[in-house]
Amino acid sequence: MSDADDSPLPRRRLPGLDAPRLALWLGGFALLGAALWNGFPIVFFDTGGYIKRVLDWGLEPGRSFFYGLFLYFTSAGWFSFWGPALAQAVVTLWLIHLLLRVHQVGFRDWPQRQVTGVVAIALSLLTGVSWYVGQLMPDILLPLLVLCFWLLSFRWDRLEWRERAGVASIGLLALLSHMSGMALAMGLVVTIATAKGLDRWRGWGLAPRVAPAAALLALSLVAMPTLHMALIGKPGFTPGGPVFIFGRLVQDGLAQRYLADHCPDATIKLCDYQDRLPATADDFIWHADSPFRAIGWWDGANAELSRLVGGIVSAYPGAFLHTALVATWDQLTMVQTGDGLDEWQEVTRWIFSSQLPGRRYLDFMSARQQREETTQALFDALNLVHVPVAHLSGLGLILVAVWGLRTGRRDMAALALFTAIALIGNAFISGALSNPHDRYQSRMVWLAALVVGMAAIARFGKAGKEP
Repeated sequence: MSDADDSPLPRRRLPGLDAPRLALWLGGFALLGAALWNGFPIVFFDTGGYIKRVLDWGLEPGRSFFYGLFLYFTSAGWFSFWGPALAQAVVTLWLIHLLLRVHQVGFRDWPQRQVTGVVAIALSLLTGVSWYVGQLMPDILLPLLVLCFWLLSFRWDRLEWRERAGVASIGLLALLSHMSGMALAMGLVVTIATAKGLDRWRGWGLAPRVAPAAALLALSLVAMPTLHMALIGKPGFTPGGPVFIFGRLVQDGLAQRYLADHCPDATIKLCDYQDRLPATADDFIWHADSPFRAIGWWDGANAELSRLVGGIVSAYPGAFLHTALVATWDQLTMVQTGDGLDEWQEVTRWIFSSQLPGRRYLDFMSARQQREETTQALFDALNLVHVPVAHLSGLGLILVAVWGLRTGRRDMAALALFTAIALIGNAFISGALSNPHDRYQSRMVWLAALVVGMAAIARFGKAGKEP
């Protein structure tokens, strides 16, 4: 036989199903895994509030009008709620791909798309990321904001202009979708500015840019009240901030202490209800029998609660700081997947039944979640993996930073430290300025697993190739 006869037979490939594309598609499906299993995107108690913002064309405390618009447009006017879940999966996958590419993390002879798909699958198996990607909530946008700020500040030169525009657009959506995103962004801008100063001093060669992230934050601070005025006729930011802080002070007992020290006082309506204050922040803010409702609820009580927060901080600064630090630590350690997803979604169910009847309501009610199959037993099983991975990844960020500094991978060291600061900042914002819940930290901790996984690939693999 000739040499030609000894050559291997050509591989048959289905169009579009070569290994890199297949891995990328599987990675996307993995990020949507929880929603696909559910038969409908995951919903939360608050989901109905975001939908209602567009239905009512108005503002509500803690519910971003802009995330409501995102849900409306990506669902094609409520035609299919798979649209928002798919959009969140696409942007999550894309940002992971960019992060891997700009850090040249990959395996020998593996195209970057293939590495991206494998990383997405691993994250979906080991963390709770798919429960947030496929959820009709802005929670997934908070960790994506961290990636956006990192890419724009530390990897600007490695992005094309269209990529910069896309990353900035995702970052702006995240900033407008939840006030905690703006608070986190402020801390990250300070972090970037500090890193720039240290880089000049130590000569690490990272050359971070402060301007892109600072400009994006400034744009959001101007755009939110301006667009609220233009679209709704009410300037200002998404309301509700002081109420959440006061709820945490109720939960920690400082509100009760202040009222005991200052009541009776005709200027404090809450004095009449000081013996009825509940034990938890959630009960104070959301329970139908809470004194919060009795003194005027969101519109009527906001000014008084703002004044009381200031009074409590002034009267008991040491106790306030101590409880804030305890709440921050508690939030750092609370990372379980499934917080609130096995409960009766009363408001969201009402929105679908009364405002979105017909096929959309039937699709909603056919999901496993609405049949109450997202049980605590299910999440207990998932958390046997998710919780230890979250904690080990958080500690692993320290090891990655040390390894990066010792081996010359200062980019990975900086990424690990940036991620750690973001996780701590989120814990402070969510725990100390609101009150600790597993959901608040669980939505973020997959970033630590991503960075630790990248470091492992960088250590034991070879740089991936394009595309």
